[in-house]
Amino acid sequence: MTKKEYYLHVLVEEGDWTAYLLENSGLPGPRANLELTLAYVELGAEKDFIPLLDYTPDLAPENTPEEFLAFCGTVGLGELIANGLREYLPDLRKQASDPRWRIREAVAMALKIIGKHDFYLLSFICSEWVRGNFLEQRALAAGICEPELLSDPRHAELALQLLDQITHLLSGVENRKLNDFRVLRKGLGYCWSVAVAANPECGKPAFEKLFDLNDKDVNWIIRENLKKNRMAKMDAAWVDALSARLK
Repeated sequence: MTKKEYYLHVLVEEGDWTAYLLENSGLPGPRANLELTLAYVELGAEKDFIPLLDYTPDLAPENTPEEFLAFCGTVGLGELIANGLREYLPDLRKQASDPRWRIREAVAMALKIIGKHDFYLLSFICSEWVRGNFLEQRALAAGICEPELLSDPRHAELALQLLDQITHLLSGVENRKLNDFRVLRKGLGYCWSVAVAANPECGKPAFEKLFDLNDKDVNWIIRENLKKNRMAKMDAAWVDALSARLK
């Protein structure tokens, strides 16, 4: 029995889900209980998820059990949207700019859930959010760059197009001292490698074109992606050649 299966069994028998989530959140600590989150989202419904969004930063500070409630509610939005309740898209977009990093990760998880149900709904969301703020762009990149989602080469090609658009927008930013900018840059520092490895035929030339931007932060993104093992496994000689160009 996996951890998720265990929690599915427990939650079916448990009367007070909120109390159980608080008690088993894993917070404070380095890692929230993701298996419990996924089990809860699988079993829960609109009436369970939406009240948890009221656990805003003032009521549920970072790294507290109460933050875990907001985390679970945010991931639950992905399940609701995937099942046709698109009226919750603005709520999910709002959560992408939450000051708590775990809530922003929950948005990426929610987008992955949407993509598993309907990848083209996810691509529509991307087209709506792509010119949003840095944190919205980061959520999109992290949400779409999931190996399971990109097993279809056509999906990987859409992800590459999104990353290219976001990276070009990043290269035009003047004020780069903002923390949100650094969060986006860090995300792009691994997302490209996922998409390139998923579709090397389209990904390698798209990645190489980033050199044309001649931008220090884009070069940092190139360098970080080239360090990823998935890139070396894909084509070690190509990685070595691009690394030499950076030097």
